Amino acid sequence: MKAIWNNKIIAESNDTVVIENNHYFPHDSIKKEFFNKSETHTNCPWKGVASYYTINVDGKQNTDAAWFYPEVSELAKGIKNKVAFWRGVKIED
Repeated sequence: MKAIWNNKIIAESNDTVVIENNHYFPHDSIKKEFFNKSETHTNCPWKGVASYYTINVDGKQNTDAAWFYPEVSELAKGIKNKVAFWRGVKIED
């Protein structure tokens, strides 16, 4: 699977996990040069507290377009150390 934004592949892996229609990519599959940690956090009742990345590609910014759970609940252990995307990031085979 590939995560693509602003015509660049920002993550690529054959080892994604799908939960709630979101592909979670292994953290080590993201191209770190495109990611900056955000101060945003949200809470999911069954997964835990999410942290976010802002994606920067070729001078364009996509605020909080990727998220991950630094600490996951027992129910969500399958997405530990994985990153998911939204806000226009395309996921393709």
